[in-house]
Order: sequence, then C-alpha cells, then structure tokens
Amino acid sequence: MSPDPAPHTSRLLLVRHAKAVPKGDPAEDFERGLGERGRADAPRTGRWLAESRYRPDLVLCSPSRRTRQTWQLMVPALADPPDAVYDDRLYNAAPNALVTVLTERGSGLGCVALVGHNTGIHELATALCGSGPAELLEQLKDGFPTSGVVVVDLAGGWGDLSPGKGRLTAMWSPSH
Repeated sequence: MSPDPAPHTSRLLLVRHAKAVPKGDPAEDFERGLGERGRADAPRTGRWLAESRYRPDLVLCSPSRRTRQTWQLMVPALADPPDAVYDDRLYNAAPNALVTVLTERGSGLGCVALVGHNTGIHELATALCGSGPAELLEQLKDGFPTSGVVVVDLAGGWGDLSPGKGRLTAMWSPSH
C-alpha cells in the first residue's frame, strides 16, 4: 500500500495512454482509438491505482481519443474518481509544455494524474526523476510502456517540477 506523501510534497502520477490502433494517416492521429489490448489494459491500470491507494485530486488528460478512452476505462476501478480536465496543450506535448500545464493546474493540490503520450511523457519522467530505487530508475530509462504509470514525488511541491528534483516512487505496467 502506498503511504501518503510527506507534508508539502506533491505527487505526480504520469500515465501513458493504453495501446492504440496502428497509426494510419497522420492527419487522423488525434482520432485514433484504443486497440483490443488497450481496452483490456486501461481498466487494469485503474485497478492498480486503486489497490495502491494512489488518489489523484485532479486528472489532466490530453483530449485525443486514445487518452480520453484510457482515462474513461480507468474510472470504474476508482472509488471516488476526480474531475478530469482535457487540455489541448497536452496532445503530443513536449516536456516543457507538460510542466506548464501541471504548474498552472496543480497549484494547491497534493496529487495530480496526467494521462498523456510518448515521447513527451517519458522524457518528462526521466528528466524529473533524479532519485529513487536504482532498479526503478533503470526500468524507467528503458522505456514507458503503454498503460504504464510512473509515480513521482516532488518534495518541494509543484515548484520542484524541474530536472532531477523528483523522486521515482513507483512504476507499474500491465504484464503481457
């Protein structure tokens, strides 16, 4: 079970969207939905969050079809799901754009989940995590699987959303 973060610590739950259908026309990327595996994995991600007792106060979600579907399939597993904000700036965003949205929206909140896309979400996770168990840091360096969750604690709150300031607390993804 997950302990609550220390006072003044903010917790960031980074969630990579579930497995989508194969890429087709780049102009239609925004509307790509989840594939069969993604529709099976996203509820498992929700169950893992619930069982681990990670309770976000807010969910920030890219408005793409596959990220919205991922979040919507996670919700039934959560006892008291938070509100979700679909922010256009999160679609295929670079790490600096993700940080901007997190800083704006996370203020005053203890725990925020962000449902987003690779490569930006993986780059953000690896940049933030300057400490944590060596095996988890190595696992994160190797990749961020679809439907995966990276839990980052920020000892100085949302003001610590800068390279190396986060502690990698947990990492999980469905096994296949």
